Amino acid sequence: MASWIVILLLFGLSFLLLRIFGESRKRRQDEPPLVTGWLPFFGVILDYVKDPLGFLRATQQQHGDIFTCKIAGKYLTFVADPFSFSVVMRQGKNLDFYKVAMNFSQRVFGHADFTSPLFSESYREVHALFQQTLQGPSLQALTQAMLSNLQAVLEQSLPTGGGWKEEGLQNFTNRVMFEAGYLTLFGKEAGLPEAERVGRAAATCLLKAERDFLAFDRSFPVLAVGVPITLCVRAWRAREALAEELVHSELHRRLCISDLIQRRMDAFDRMHLDEAGKARTHVCMLWASQANTLPAAFWSLYYTLRCPQALDAARAEVDRVLKESNQSSNGHDQPISFSKEQLESMTVLDSIIKEALRLSSASTMIRVASDDFVLTLDSGQTAFIRKGDYIALYPQLIHLDPEIYPNPMEFKYDRFLDEAGQSRTQFFKGGRPLKHYFMPFGSGSSRCPGRYFAVNEIKQFLLLVLWRCELRLANPSAAALPDHARAGLGVLPPSRDVPLRYRARGDGRARGEPVITETL
Repeated sequence: MASWIVILLLFGLSFLLLRIFGESRKRRQDEPPLVTGWLPFFGVILDYVKDPLGFLRATQQQHGDIFTCKIAGKYLTFVADPFSFSVVMRQGKNLDFYKVAMNFSQRVFGHADFTSPLFSESYREVHALFQQTLQGPSLQALTQAMLSNLQAVLEQSLPTGGGWKEEGLQNFTNRVMFEAGYLTLFGKEAGLPEAERVGRAAATCLLKAERDFLAFDRSFPVLAVGVPITLCVRAWRAREALAEELVHSELHRRLCISDLIQRRMDAFDRMHLDEAGKARTHVCMLWASQANTLPAAFWSLYYTLRCPQALDAARAEVDRVLKESNQSSNGHDQPISFSKEQLESMTVLDSIIKEALRLSSASTMIRVASDDFVLTLDSGQTAFIRKGDYIALYPQLIHLDPEIYPNPMEFKYDRFLDEAGQSRTQFFKGGRPLKHYFMPFGSGSSRCPGRYFAVNEIKQFLLLVLWRCELRLANPSAAALPDHARAGLGVLPPSRDVPLRYRARGDGRARGEPVITETL
């Protein structure tokens, strides 16, 4: 974390002399309390990035439910009252998410400016593709393709001869999920024999893509605060290497491309973008599909392996669904399939995933004020908001609130289950039901359009790994901790990997015989 803060400070020096003697902002009547910190230009950024949740809690206690912070030259007004999150979501007329998101995406990924009049109308059609291809029958087809690819990639990963294999849990999760996700969205190489399209030869190419993706992703905290990607040479090279594999001339030679990507390709061709620009939009899509899914899958499996009750409940649920679909007699090396209804019935896995996301998600939801306006909170308190200021919501204030979630730092696999074992949908604060109690995918206009697919693919990953593998944490005392350097950007990855031992489950252990997993 310290390294990217240093880079940020160096980057900001060029602006410092211009701003340090400039007129400082003064709080106007009826505006939220102003917290500027002691650093010119940077404001409170050091305190914020060191511990965002702790900083926001302390500031809320001092200044109330709404306050404005100066962070890296920008003014962010945080709304900390969970009952007022809905108020912010309803401010579509005064608050713009699209402009914030598109400016950020253009700067980081290097694609065209889709807010310009030249592209804005056509890009609305592109954005509409998410709803058309990530729901209903299209979602089902995508989910089924992911299941098939997960099984093929996992099978290639397992050691032969019944022996154990050891690697980092994060490395294992990243490799399986990235390869399967990449193949599901962008298809398989047509030049390979059918048996190798999801085999060793394909894995070699995908391994390079994974390395490039992770190299680019590691620089994301720096890029997010405004450092030009040209100053992050490794990240720039990785992004361009990914783009080279996603130019349309390459994608046209691939098989089984998802409907989402194929229709985006067609739309971008009609927009007459340059080839590099088209490819960079696909890099953006790749990042959106993987950056939060990979750590979410890691934490879901990690917490399951460390909690014997979660592991037993998850295995029982997988075995139940397989039995109900007459697949329990299949060997563990045989392909399995699940219907939409069967996936939805796996409420234990769903609760495990939600609880893992609750503990690891640290996103910031940001909108920019398109004009001066007055924001009225749930309590009736009013605050004047200036045009150009940013409104920010930090859902971790809800996710780790002990009044909403008792013992919030503890993993409880059944926290999102009711007494009947169905999904729990009511949580309270101060005796009042909360509308927004779980927000790892955002809300309103910023809600992730791929959230259903993301949950499906993580659920499929868990059920396949639990069905096909014996897994043991090689060092149960080595706890994984979140890397808070990425706070504000989504699901936090672990700060270090933890060793995992795994092997294929044999048919002799297939039905009911317990598998011992070393846990705390």
